[in-house]
Formats: sequence, structure tokens, C-alpha cells
Amino acid sequence: MDIQNKLITVVGLAKSGQAAADLALLKGARVRVSDKRTKDQLSPEVRAWIEKRNLEAEYGGHSSEFAKGSDLLVISPGVPVNAPLLNWARQERVPVLGEMEFAYRFCPTPIVAITGSNGKSTVSTLIARVLKAAGRDAYLCGNIGTPLSEYIPSLNPQSWVVLEVSSFQLETIEFFRPRVAVFLNISQNHLDRHKDFEEYLTMKKRIFENQTPDDHAVLNRHCEYSRGFAAQLKSKVVWFPRQDEASDRNPNFSAVCAVAGALGIDQSVCEGVFKDFRGLEHRLEYVRSIDGVDFINDSKSTTAEASRWALNRMDRPIIWICGGRDKGIDFSVLNDLAREKVKHIIAIGEAGLKVQNTFQKIVGVSLSNDFEEAIRKAKSKAKSGDCVLLSPMCASFDMFDNFEHRGREFKRIVGGL
Repeated sequence: MDIQNKLITVVGLAKSGQAAADLALLKGARVRVSDKRTKDQLSPEVRAWIEKRNLEAEYGGHSSEFAKGSDLLVISPGVPVNAPLLNWARQERVPVLGEMEFAYRFCPTPIVAITGSNGKSTVSTLIARVLKAAGRDAYLCGNIGTPLSEYIPSLNPQSWVVLEVSSFQLETIEFFRPRVAVFLNISQNHLDRHKDFEEYLTMKKRIFENQTPDDHAVLNRHCEYSRGFAAQLKSKVVWFPRQDEASDRNPNFSAVCAVAGALGIDQSVCEGVFKDFRGLEHRLEYVRSIDGVDFINDSKSTTAEASRWALNRMDRPIIWICGGRDKGIDFSVLNDLAREKVKHIIAIGEAGLKVQNTFQKIVGVSLSNDFEEAIRKAKSKAKSGDCVLLSPMCASFDMFDNFEHRGREFKRIVGGL
């Protein structure tokens, strides 16, 4: 895609927007930037980034007046596709690309893309490590933290990109085509953004949209939705787990082995990587023990199914801290598990009342709008042999910048108890 001297408006200045703007500048475009936050609400680092590049900027919203004359809009994943500015762009026939699709137009390398409701970050991390262990030049990026745009200048045709992909990113693809596309699972998520579960599933399935018979689709044998659409795919289907795998095998490991097999990498390389893997930060991360009580940071769990995974893996009675910004998820799917394993719930954030209304007939629930107070309250409810588990089921944006910020604060506060 030739964007030399084209005027590009980048909408949204989180990591993805900044990386897309830098890539556009590198490719010779003229760049404007727009953010919904006021200038004062932006961090000093973002303000310095704008000033250093001498960019024309709009603050406090996205207006069609500012975007007039643009040859292209590039949007961050957090910008809804039905935002007024994007409706204006479609009426004016101004092209709109998501950051991932924009970066893909300049990507010289094959891509392994991973999507699903749960496990994406773990599987993406492991695949990147397996590729590196097999001697390949691999870059881990996407929804996991580093935008694809940021790595484009470093890539060459011998590199591999391992890309964690969200439904928000898949909403805006056109030509995006991964060499290997992995669909891990699907459960309720982002129903505050998508109109219903069917739309959410449709967005997830777009990961296969442009694949050819030369590509691979890695699907979960135990996912009824995968079994339902597998026959419609043009790519070669690879199932995980294998039929001869042990039933208690970690499904994330099974998915990684399936990808390795599709890429001709020996399974022994995978086993070596698994042996050394200590898990991801903010995913079932042991923090410390105080008076016989274990404190576990599972801030990365932003769905009910992710919290199901966490609850199932606790072998002690649980004081459960959960809540945050609701994504339209039905928490009651965990009623039976809460009855079986949870001693008390500390409900936090905007979804606190919803958490209370869901579980109060099953287990005691305390409300707290202060995060430190919630942790101290959890400690007071716990006895030796219990665990305090932060596993929110919700997004973090009501109280924190992101789930990493929430997890770091949990560790800081617990460290000071």
C-alpha cells in the first residue's frame, strides 16, 4: 500500500494508535491524530510523543470537521465501528482500517494468529517461544501488548509474527490472512460492544475469512461451535487435542502442539518449552502467603469462563475478589462453582451490585468501591488454609488503566499488608 504524501488521520491514541501513526510517518504519510480524552487527560508521555512529531491533534472527541480531507482513517481497536466519525467516513467514502489491518498491508512475514475467549495470551506466548526454540525469528505482538505496527520496521521475510487477535481487531479486517489461524474456544464476552453472542462469534470466525487451501486452521475438538463451522473453511483443519492425548492434558499445550505440527516443528521442542514455562504475569500468579493465607493475582481473567478456570484450580477455600466494568456477561454460570468453592465474595467496581445480586443467595457478598479496602476486607475474612483470589470476570477500566495496572496494584497492596 503506497501512502506516500497521503493524509492519514489516526483515531485513538493508546499503544495501537501511536504505533500506527509512527508506521504511517515512516512510510511517508502526513499524519493527524485524534483522541477522545482532553489534552489534560493524556499522560505526559503521550503529550510528549505528539509534540516530538509535531502532529496536528484533536482532543476531547473525534469530529468529521477535523478528519475532512483525509485519504484514510486508521482506528484503534477500542474505537467502536459504529462511532459517528466512522459513519461519516463511510458516507464520504473515506477508507477506514483498523490498526492491525493497516500494519498487515506492510507485513512481509507469515503470521500465526490466535483468537478465542480465553487462553489467547498463554497460547500466543508459548507459540512464540516454540518458534524461537526451533531457531526461527519470531515476534509476539497484537492484543497481548505490542501492536503489529510497532514491529513492521524490524521484520524480514524470514521472520514469523505470532499475533494475539481480539474480536475488536477482526471487526475491521479486509485482506488479513494468517498462515495459521487458531480458534481456541468461545464463551460470552464483550457483549457490551457486540449486539449479541452471534455477532461476537461471527467476528471471531473472521480470522479464517481470507485463508486459502495452503493455510491451516487449528480448532478445538471440544468446542461445539468449531465443529459446526469447520466444514465451511477453505484452509486445512488441524484439531486439538489429538484423539490419543490424555484427557487431563492442558488444552493450551495441546493447541501449541497442533500449531507446531502444522509448521513442521518436532513435538520435543514444545515439551522443552512447556517444562520451562512458569505462566504469565497476572494469570493465576502467586503473590505471597500471610498467616497461612495465599494471595493469588488473576487480574487477567476478564470473563466468567476465565474465572471458572481459576476457581477450578484452587485447592483451598476461596475469598474471591471480583467485579469491575461489566461486559454484558452472565455471571450466574458460576453459581454452582461458587457454592462449592467460595467462602466469601468481595464485589468491586461498577459491576459490584450485579455480582452481589448474582451470588448473594449462595455465598456471603461484601461490596467495596475502594480496591485497597477490598483487599484488606478479604484478608480479614480469610483464615489459615484459605486463599484470596483476585479474578475479576470484568474489564478494569472503571478503576484502572488496564488489567496489568489492576494486577500490579493488587501485588503492591498485598506486598504491604
